[in-house]
Amino acid sequence: MSTTSPLPPGALVAPAVARNREPILAVLRRIAPLPRLSARSLVLEIASGSGEHAIYFAAALPHLTWQPSDPDPEARASITAYQAAAPLPNLLPPLALDAASPNWPVKRADVIVAINMIHIAPWAAAEGLMTGAERLLPAGGGLFLYGPFRERGQHTAPSNAAFDESLRARNREWGVRDLDEVAVLASRHGLALEERVAMPANNLSVVFRRRAS
Repeated sequence: MSTTSPLPPGALVAPAVARNREPILAVLRRIAPLPRLSARSLVLEIASGSGEHAIYFAAALPHLTWQPSDPDPEARASITAYQAAAPLPNLLPPLALDAASPNWPVKRADVIVAINMIHIAPWAAAEGLMTGAERLLPAGGGLFLYGPFRERGQHTAPSNAAFDESLRARNREWGVRDLDEVAVLASRHGLALEERVAMPANNLSVVFRRRAS
């Protein structure tokens, strides 16, 4: 949807989306499954927020079925508003899904995407994300994370350190996560760190693959 178009009623705007969607899409194009003859592969997006990523990526990757989700009713209403204004055959209605919950309203996914999620949530959400990925992904399925990370215990830029401090001031359970700790958690759930991609504004794209049982 054009950034100059009037917003649909109920639609939210996340300014960072316009800045990061193209770099993220470049990584997704590489890791997403190739088109199937019989059915589209399913991408489950966790914490979809405004829905702007979902709309953009579903339009750019028409061979994939995109399943947005968010625990927040206002976010789901925003996704629905964008979807109604620009219907896409491969974009599903948003699900009410809390990553920290043991019960997810979806049984399988070929790829799971979580953009700017694990630092703006308690660590229990990261644990739930990895548990869900272990349960839903087939061998070779991908888990894609995007956002700021610490590496080897250190922030990668002063701006990330300041952002981390502001997050913890808002909620002491939030904060920029250490990539090594995330990778250890993922490994406990059968997910191997495959790729780390430097992104604009001191962010990373991180790709994990589900190991064969």
